[in-house]
Amino acid sequence: MSLIVMKFGGSSVGTPDRMRHVAGRILARQREGHDIVVVVSAMGDTTDDLIDLSKQLNPNPPAREMDMLLTTGEQVSIALLAMTIQAMGGEAMSLTGWQAGITTEPVHGRAKIADIAPDRVHAGLKEGRIVIVAGFQGVTEAGEITTLGRGGSDTTAVALAAALNADLCEIYTDVDGVYSTDPRVVRNARKLDAITYDEMLELAHLGAAVLHPRAVEYAKQYNVTLVVRSSFTDREGTQVKEEAAMEQGIVVRGIAYDKNVARISIMGVEDVPGVLAKVFGALADAGIDVDIIVQSGVQDGKADFSFTVSGDVVDAAMQVIEEVRGAVPYREATSESGLVKVSIVGAGMVSNPGVAAQMFQTISGLGVNIKMVSTSEIKVSCVIDAEPLNDVVRALHTAYGLDTNEQAFVGGPQVRR
Repeated sequence: MSLIVMKFGGSSVGTPDRMRHVAGRILARQREGHDIVVVVSAMGDTTDDLIDLSKQLNPNPPAREMDMLLTTGEQVSIALLAMTIQAMGGEAMSLTGWQAGITTEPVHGRAKIADIAPDRVHAGLKEGRIVIVAGFQGVTEAGEITTLGRGGSDTTAVALAAALNADLCEIYTDVDGVYSTDPRVVRNARKLDAITYDEMLELAHLGAAVLHPRAVEYAKQYNVTLVVRSSFTDREGTQVKEEAAMEQGIVVRGIAYDKNVARISIMGVEDVPGVLAKVFGALADAGIDVDIIVQSGVQDGKADFSFTVSGDVVDAAMQVIEEVRGAVPYREATSESGLVKVSIVGAGMVSNPGVAAQMFQTISGLGVNIKMVSTSEIKVSCVIDAEPLNDVVRALHTAYGLDTNEQAFVGGPQVRR
């Protein structure tokens, strides 16, 4: 008998009809002879609704109380799903993250899992039950409830699969696998049969929303067999694993984008050791993540440099830059919002010259200016204005031979609301 962890996102359990559909899939998997652990997200837009409600009462709600509030969304899902399975003749039990033994670091809003002691999960399985665990949540050693950040249910599922030594972890979503790009933008995107951990990790970090980056990191670290598939069809999904065979002539495996990018430029900085350390150290102390960094040439002992941050934190980042002006004098600091980052990813890029040049030519052929560039062995990223993003993605998809004759599957059947 094998052990399978099945994770269902909010859209998969967003209505009573979809909840029943998911319960049917889970019971069918159990009837195949498997032990089943299920991880579930909050229903539909529950998390967003709770955030909006909190801000009506407190525009700056405390992080601790936000975690206390947001974890209720998953608790609703697990209880309802357990009830549904029982109504359909199955045996199920629901567990919160802390009941399932998930311990996290003492950080609210974006905690990392420190340890999992899944004793109650094992006990439920031994009794022949389907064990349903709330995703996205855990508890500190001091007993404080925490959340893992948006997309954290993926991480819960993979981490549980590792702790339980599961044979398979299936991530069910509203698309039937990992595509070469967002199938909502390119309807003839290519569904990948398999993709490497490294490629998937790059795509996840670069904006592909199908898997959370930390989930992929866990899968790679603990060699978890991971499959992404649809909640609404029985089609084969995409396996994420250490190595994946490349299709003939397909060097770029995926195109991702991040629609929430801002660029900050600092001009006229003294070209002396320690300047960048002071600036980016201050940003790190403020909890601001920095992505692409570009420094221009030095002229008259002065240098200019630019970097990108999330559009959500650009104002906070500019405040930090102003605060370090005494320690790091500069002539001017500016910010530019309304930007996007588009990236190509492929493990075969390192041994195929000209891949980056083709990207630059394709983008420039649309009359689009490239503002910043970042590269690694398996990816190239370009920062551009937001308006032409969809045209750029489609053009790149065609340029790298990723178009297919099939229409991508997105979403499930129409259901009553």
